[in-house]
Amino acid sequence: MKILIMRVTLRASWVHSLKEKRMVIKSLMQRLRNKFNISVGEVDEQDIHQTLVIGIAGVCGTSAQVHSTMENIINFIEENTDAEIIKIENEEDVF
Repeated sequence: MKILIMRVTLRASWVHSLKEKRMVIKSLMQRLRNKFNISVGEVDEQDIHQTLVIGIAGVCGTSAQVHSTMENIINFIEENTDAEIIKIENEEDVF
């Protein structure tokens, strides 16, 4: 069993309030949950309007599934939001 752990930082330059940011990030997180059956949450920079940081965790059977899922998640984020990905951190744990 492999554990997928990712932290994705995005920049949404058009966001000018926390209310706008909340709408963008909640929508993206819900779509990620529905599409990939993973855990997603806002993990940092909650008070900064234009920076979105989401943490992602999931369970996969093999390392190949972990890497494939990470690529699919990144592609999904790029296709489903106007926010720019500025940093991706990932970690793979073995259990």
